[in-house]
Amino acid sequence: MLENVAFHNTAELESRLYLPGLRLQRFPKQVRESLTEKGRTKAAESSGCEIRFVTEAANIRVTMAAQEKDGRVLVFRGDLFHAAYDLKAGVVTTLQLEAPERFAEVPPALLDNVAFSSKVWRIYCGRFTAIFYDIDAYGFAIRPPDRQEIPRLTMLAYGSSITQGAGALSHYNGYVQQTARRLGTDVLNLGLSGSCYCEPELADHLAEREDWDLAYLELGVNMRGTVSTEEFQHRATYLLDGIIRNHPTKPILVTTIYPNRATYFHDSAHPFSVAEKQFNDVLKRYVESREHANLTLLDGAQIMIDFTSLTSDLIHPSDYGHSRMAEQLAGFLRPSVDKLRAAQG
Repeated sequence: MLENVAFHNTAELESRLYLPGLRLQRFPKQVRESLTEKGRTKAAESSGCEIRFVTEAANIRVTMAAQEKDGRVLVFRGDLFHAAYDLKAGVVTTLQLEAPERFAEVPPALLDNVAFSSKVWRIYCGRFTAIFYDIDAYGFAIRPPDRQEIPRLTMLAYGSSITQGAGALSHYNGYVQQTARRLGTDVLNLGLSGSCYCEPELADHLAEREDWDLAYLELGVNMRGTVSTEEFQHRATYLLDGIIRNHPTKPILVTTIYPNRATYFHDSAHPFSVAEKQFNDVLKRYVESREHANLTLLDGAQIMIDFTSLTSDLIHPSDYGHSRMAEQLAGFLRPSVDKLRAAQG
């Protein structure tokens, strides 16, 4: 957090000696640089990072850039979509934001009855490396949101490109974001496209974080064909043991692999099909062996329930698929969320 702006889902604001601006990074540098070669590039994306602030100004200028490729940011006031802006790679761009005049025409209770206060500006970053430069409210005060203006609960999600939101036309419509929207929670989306490998450095990072109330983990699909069943068991065990050890009272939910083309290959001896079944068994045996009251195994086939809701690559959900998955997952998570809210009083 800077003095007047909050950066959500941002573990590090990276500055470089000869390049201006602050890069919004979901993972600390030492974690990013411990991943696979592909993982390092995906971890550098600001996917799901948000710039949040509150001001009485009717007009605000936010100056940003996309680093390595063109990117899109979505702007919200509270829970309500406001505008979308496209950023060209390497081009510093100033977003001219105008406060929505029509908010004054309806009772505030209609705007503030879900998760965020309608006073909160939220700039949501897609899958690119976002650089923040400046915010200017023409002399009006700017402040980060107060605690009561944002959701009281935060869900941490880690998984593959599916969790990151691939397949949806906008990653904001990914099933993790939609699940959080349905539950009225905040979300830290740490999905890594094609590179969810449960490296020990990343596992330690997740276990050491204290900024979440509920963890949701989608494990296994990226490691089919590249990691043995024994190695997957080792990595998944290390990750889950660490999170449980550091957060024994927090709900931790892990899912088996979502149905995809390999689930139904005509050749059931295909390495992907075999690994998928074995990886799912590893997760089932782990959860059974720990007998941990706050650890729950979910069946991926009960979350991704409609095979035709996938895109034509037969692994990533479409917009419709992400929406269906969010409906299912929200139903499974709601008891844990309700219990956490009751404990908060």
